Amino acid sequence: MKNLKIAIQKSGRLNEKSVQLLKNCGLDFENYKSSLITTVNNFNLEILFLRDDDIPGYVAQGIADLGIVGENVIDESQEKVTYLQRLGFGRCMLKIGIPKDSDIQELKDLQGKAIATTYPNILQEFLAEHNLSAEIRQISGSVEIAPGLGLSDAICDIVSTGGTLKSNGLKPFADVRRSEAILIGREGLTENPILCELLQRVQSVLRAKETKYVVLNVEKSNLPKITTLLPGVKSPTVVPLAEEGWVAVHTVIPEDDFWDKINKLKAAGAQGIVVMPIEKIIL
Repeated sequence: MKNLKIAIQKSGRLNEKSVQLLKNCGLDFENYKSSLITTVNNFNLEILFLRDDDIPGYVAQGIADLGIVGENVIDESQEKVTYLQRLGFGRCMLKIGIPKDSDIQELKDLQGKAIATTYPNILQEFLAEHNLSAEIRQISGSVEIAPGLGLSDAICDIVSTGGTLKSNGLKPFADVRRSEAILIGREGLTENPILCELLQRVQSVLRAKETKYVVLNVEKSNLPKITTLLPGVKSPTVVPLAEEGWVAVHTVIPEDDFWDKINKLKAAGAQGIVVMPIEKIIL
């Protein structure tokens, strides 16, 4: 069967987590730091290491079958690709930033202003949505220095923590678009059996990341209250203990609901609660 090709960022904020995701999916590959392409030893897949800006185009043109890239890069490229899976990492916000002493107070104050950005297409859409007209100055590199150099009245750029804005005398003004890493594919690929297998692996890793495996002891008399709190993947597993009248309950708890569930379990009579990470969940 012919190998599929997946493009990921060669260096940058998505590289490490993209590589880790593929390895967590059981893919065995090496030399990714010193090569532009590597073959997965135990799966029909080749990995291309590219600039993130190039990934949507490579996928749209069929040079790569798949790609992992930020949603902001996809939107800016305007290439026709298929969204296959949101990956939950690389989350950030595309924001408009203004100087701390700026007279811009409301969105309407952007009318007629100059805004520096490396995302002119996304910015133009945002301005059009708010019936605004501004001069978009497309520059490469660090756009945060543009207001200080007199090149613009504001900027539009990716913001993760806001530290870069602050260090350049800027402050966040308006949210333009959220972004996270996305697994994309070329059009017409969705029925490919290799892709289906890879998607299953990716989704099992993502599900496991969002849950914890929990084992607890409880008296049988309190079991109904416990099982109501713990539906598990389908239902909790209940195992009798050597001590008469006691059972061990095995289940999974969503990460975002974890501490609330733990407190309720304790109130319902759970004891000896053991929590473990999950490597994969396959439904």
